[in-house]
Amino acid sequence: MELVTSEVAQERLQAVAKTSPRVVVSGNFATPMTLLNAFDAVVPAYRLFILNPHGAIPTREGVTYESPFLGPAIRDRPRQLEYLPMRLSLVPSLLASVRKPDVVLIHVSRQRGDHVSLGTEVNILPGAIEQTRRNGGLVVAQINDLMPYTYGDSELSVDQIDFAISADEPLQSPSALDPDQGIATTIAGLVTELIEDGATLQLGIGAIPNAVAAQLTKRRQLRIWSEMISDGVLNLERVGALDVDHALVASFLFGSSELYAWCDSNPRLRLVRTEIVNDPSNIAQQPAMTAINSAIQVDLFGQANANFVNSRFYSGIGGQADFTVGSLHAIGGHSIIALPSWHDKSASSTVLERLDGPVTSFQHSAIVSEQGVAMLFGRSSGDQATAICNNVAHPKVRDQLSEALRSLQ
Repeated sequence: MELVTSEVAQERLQAVAKTSPRVVVSGNFATPMTLLNAFDAVVPAYRLFILNPHGAIPTREGVTYESPFLGPAIRDRPRQLEYLPMRLSLVPSLLASVRKPDVVLIHVSRQRGDHVSLGTEVNILPGAIEQTRRNGGLVVAQINDLMPYTYGDSELSVDQIDFAISADEPLQSPSALDPDQGIATTIAGLVTELIEDGATLQLGIGAIPNAVAAQLTKRRQLRIWSEMISDGVLNLERVGALDVDHALVASFLFGSSELYAWCDSNPRLRLVRTEIVNDPSNIAQQPAMTAINSAIQVDLFGQANANFVNSRFYSGIGGQADFTVGSLHAIGGHSIIALPSWHDKSASSTVLERLDGPVTSFQHSAIVSEQGVAMLFGRSSGDQATAICNNVAHPKVRDQLSEALRSLQ
């Protein structure tokens, strides 16, 4: 790895400018903004492959976004966006076949020995780096003293990086969630009753998974095998709820500066590449694997929509499908979908007769709202629908759903 100035980096990056290259960039809150802006300034047109982007990424004409999981920075730009419906576990295979990258821009820690660390985001990056080097493309890093050093697949030999710039920039964090705390707390309490000591947890993004973590502080010997680690896991670690004999395994971090400080050089934490963490066969090996995810809507068939709203894609399939399948194959495993029964802004039920858009996941073991719990696994389709109608749906729509239910039986 050669350390160069931003000006030299731009001169070298101009070599790919004529090809309208595909550039893979760290997503979530790990995007190397200084490096990405330097690239954008010298490459007129390119395809930006990024997961769940936040912040002020380039938005000009000439930039086409490719993403299997949309973030707030791109979801409102349909003219520039190519959404790729895909389980997250399969994205590295995508990058190794029909959408091979030409350039990878990564955000790394200060060098230690002959390694740097990808810090808060591993995810699809190791596969992208390997494929890019195989193709003869460029791997370029932004070295940031503020990026924590994490272990596992996040450690990257400097020989894998063509050149780097040094640019410190604060790591960003998600905005504070402001759900109906009473409803979230009620739902979390019902979910918590389904989780026993010794369970392995996957907690998705959102207020309800965070609220679940906050109510698990009395559990013991919990393990973490999750696509993401947030501040809820940090709290469980501090109160002694986690099994100290097992590493905390995830693929990226999504939280506060306090979380980032905790993960720096933390031997308890292992950040592992997506094709391992999200592989349903690996998920299924975890004891009492319990996947806890949110949804926008569910229907009487037990199907969940977590990525499509107002006739447009909002996020993506992500890891929900991977963890739903994997957890149900685990011994003592559960896949739980948790959501409010009513959406106040649209004054509408979140429980429908049937989804009118894409399905994110299905065949869960339980669906939970503030109204109650519908246990689904092993029940007939009619019994599942009855349980969802009576235990999950808001009372305002139960008569309507009951009428629809008669036509399904």
